[in-house]
Amino acid sequence: MIRGFARTLTLTTNLSSYNLRHPFSSSTFAIKNVTRDNFDSVFENLKNHIKQADFVSVDLEMTGVTSAPWRDSFDFDRNDIRYLKIKDSVEKFAVVQFGVCPFRWDDSKKTFVAHPHNFYIFPRKELPFYDGPAEEFLCQATSIDFLAKYKFDFNACIHQGISYLSREQEAEARGRLKLVYDESNLASNLEEFSDSTLISNADILFTCRLKKYLEEWRDRLLMNTNGGVQIDENLKDLMPMFETVFYKMRPALRLKGFTSHQLRLIQLITTKHFQDLAFVHANGESSSKENLLVYTDSEDGGDVVMKEVSDDLHKEAEMKLKAATGFRRVIDLLSSEQKLLVGHNSFLDMAHIYSKFIGPLPPTIDEYISSVHKVFPYIIDTKLLLNTDSVIQRLMKKQSTSLSSAFALLCPQIAVSSEASVKGLKIEVRVDDMRSSNWNSGANHEAGYDAFMTGCIFAQACSHLGIGFDNNSLAKGLAEHENLQKYINLLYLSWNNGAMIDLRTGNESFELLTQQNPKQRYSRILFENVVLIWGFPSKLKTREIKDCVTKVFGSDSVTSVYYLDGTAAFIQFSKKELVSDFLDRKEAITESDPTLVLHPLPKLLGGGKTHAAKYDVYKEICSSSLSEKLFSDQAEALGIK
Repeated sequence: MIRGFARTLTLTTNLSSYNLRHPFSSSTFAIKNVTRDNFDSVFENLKNHIKQADFVSVDLEMTGVTSAPWRDSFDFDRNDIRYLKIKDSVEKFAVVQFGVCPFRWDDSKKTFVAHPHNFYIFPRKELPFYDGPAEEFLCQATSIDFLAKYKFDFNACIHQGISYLSREQEAEARGRLKLVYDESNLASNLEEFSDSTLISNADILFTCRLKKYLEEWRDRLLMNTNGGVQIDENLKDLMPMFETVFYKMRPALRLKGFTSHQLRLIQLITTKHFQDLAFVHANGESSSKENLLVYTDSEDGGDVVMKEVSDDLHKEAEMKLKAATGFRRVIDLLSSEQKLLVGHNSFLDMAHIYSKFIGPLPPTIDEYISSVHKVFPYIIDTKLLLNTDSVIQRLMKKQSTSLSSAFALLCPQIAVSSEASVKGLKIEVRVDDMRSSNWNSGANHEAGYDAFMTGCIFAQACSHLGIGFDNNSLAKGLAEHENLQKYINLLYLSWNNGAMIDLRTGNESFELLTQQNPKQRYSRILFENVVLIWGFPSKLKTREIKDCVTKVFGSDSVTSVYYLDGTAAFIQFSKKELVSDFLDRKEAITESDPTLVLHPLPKLLGGGKTHAAKYDVYKEICSSSLSEKLFSDQAEALGIK
């Protein structure tokens, strides 16, 4: 969860197709930069890379991680609460970069071929007919400062970032499109706009003159001559507002300078008195919308014209809708191809992917796990591999399992040349027709580069797990390989206490960790034994809190005290019944009782300002969309005592 601060992020200010990452090395490492300008062409190539890939590694960069310090991940967080905190983070912060790197095994060269892509994305509103809520997101000050330090080009992200719609947003937009362009709705609206609407003398005069003008224009049209029928002198002032044009090889009048009310009157008159004229709202020569009266040559020709107009508008709207889905097309491709997705400490990443590109996160962790597993059936986390496999742990030499540290240890050299001195697998990097064989492991990272590093770590880990790479062994796919089955679809909910969640079952698992570290004990919190307290005097230390309680309930009554922030803490009792005893005792104590001068609890209760509750109240507070900086302020804002 705190990964965002440990990473080095950078976005080049030069938004060319290639990002040459290592200006100080003899060779360069290229990454394909993708913006809205080159997305369509890049996507066509990416489709082939993903279809042929044995696995695809991904990485995201966001505008922040936590909206308040107490929303960090803590040992005393139950799984459902960890999910609520991740949900809060996902709903409040934006993804600004998305790294996608397909890896394909080339059996002829005995090497993996990697295609790293770095996508700039931005939640821009693209559809004029879809009035969904405007996207809003927070920017965590430390994260933005960090991005700026490494020359993040915020203007490029905003102006060149690829927009997107989630699947749910697209469905809503399609519903809106149908309402906007459904001609039957237009007809029903006209029924309400009848002759009874013409109550002013100006309206009556306008419609009479309009009717006469249209009759004379049609008569001239039918006579196929500029002579013969002349426009009435009293109607010549209307001539500048009509221009004879052609619409789909049919004569038409372009309407210019009329008010919206007058256009409705024209629409009414045309519908009631001119069966061979159709009022249409269509695309003009400059792609702007214009109003036309089209001569249809028959009474039922209007229906044909209206259908043509409707079809054109639908086609145009569909094109806009397809363009607006933007980067979502990449996510749909990954899902439909059911590729093995590889990430590093990726529970937060996967939640962002679901929220931004599938739909709103479900309210509970069980619903989320069921939903995300249907979209992405095969996910593997390299951080879990590094922490749970004994062979890889020996290679790591108890070093940090951060992405950059693991990459430096497991992938000390990646080369294309068979003559080069290489340890482990060969990995060839390709960007279009370019290829690169060297990199600088100390270079500043971005999403595309981090996705590449993640994939390299996974490939090396597979090799150490005894997975042979050849066309026969990869025929069924890596996701089906027996050596990977115990790692597939296990993600860290909280790596600081080893809590993992199985996406196939929704169950929490410590099994892998205890298998590899039998002497290491991961303490299980008995949440029914926990009391949450907040608003106590800020100078109290954990030892003082424990002393206050144990002096009343016994020396072995408290097993641990854990600070949430400077205003709140958890007290875990040794017995469940002590929770109720503590809350009852707190309620019974009044400051007016002179016998309590020497009682230990008033020191903790802080003159009646300290509040206490069972653990489920903590969940209630975490589920709120509010994020006050201090936990006690959060509880107060929600009216919880």
